Amino acid sequence: MDKRRYNPDFNQLVKIFRREKADRPVLFEYFMNGELFSHITGLSFEELTDPMDKIRMITRAFYLLGYDYVTIPSRYLTGFSFEAAGHEKKETVSLNEGAVINDRNSFESYNWPVPEEGSYRLLEDVTGILPEGMKVIVPGPGGVLENVIYLVGFESLCFMIFEDEDLAKDIFDAVGARLLRFYEIVSSYDSVGALIVNDDWGFKNQTMLSPDTLRRMVFPWQKKIVEAIHRNGKYAVLHSCGNISDVMDDIIEDMKFDAKHSFEDNIVPVERAYEMWGRRIAIMGGIDMDFLVRSTPDEITMRAGNILRLTDSKGYALGSGNSIPPYVPVENYMAMIYAATR
Repeated sequence: MDKRRYNPDFNQLVKIFRREKADRPVLFEYFMNGELFSHITGLSFEELTDPMDKIRMITRAFYLLGYDYVTIPSRYLTGFSFEAAGHEKKETVSLNEGAVINDRNSFESYNWPVPEEGSYRLLEDVTGILPEGMKVIVPGPGGVLENVIYLVGFESLCFMIFEDEDLAKDIFDAVGARLLRFYEIVSSYDSVGALIVNDDWGFKNQTMLSPDTLRRMVFPWQKKIVEAIHRNGKYAVLHSCGNISDVMDDIIEDMKFDAKHSFEDNIVPVERAYEMWGRRIAIMGGIDMDFLVRSTPDEITMRAGNILRLTDSKGYALGSGNSIPPYVPVENYMAMIYAATR
């Protein structure tokens, strides 16, 4: 690929966030993978060792593929993360594995990260390589619930909420306050146009914790995070997997997210999600991952084209239901975005 059909224009994505009609179809992905970047740029992503060289390649790939922004994963902003045990270099990790906080003493002795000590220089340096019209979108280093589960373990957290709710709340508050500061810092950079609040809240049939527990422990911090992002004039995208239909009103009316991302056909197909919520919140992506992997390119292009016609580029950006990992065939991914550029 050596040409784009459209010049990058982040304002088109802004129109989607505002649920206005964009001038053309708009693409959105949470993240993609090094093999795809190599395929698109003709270079080897894995051979790059300098983080800035990787950012250049990622930016080039997003540009060539037709995006109006580039996602820079928070791992490139080094120095701020919540550390647990036993998760290194594992493809699959139990929600109960690696817990490091199990009582008041371990909570108080935990080495809590300091957001101000993170390295955010890259968000300044990237301005020199961003094509005109493009902005950066930054996800967080996990969400409030995800990081608490990471530190405590899911089953242990459920018992803790029942047996020692004060301790559970203190852990949520310790994580939430630090994530809030991270988003305050990152959203202040001119290169950043939007931020992804990535926090999985659902299983297939219900929320991971009860809606009332989420409202007590998690949502107050998410509301503060969205408010901080908005104060800096940026947009907040919620990436949350699972069935969270019971809390969509909270997401829209209380926390006031600009957009919702992550959809599955066996929970709420994205077409249905747009009909249900598209007048109140922007809908991002949603072409189901299983469909994207198993279907033919023609079937994928047809479905992507149908949803673009359904939404008419108003409050919807085309993309996958989650992300583009290496197991998504390149030809299937390209068939999806072809619907937006043909």
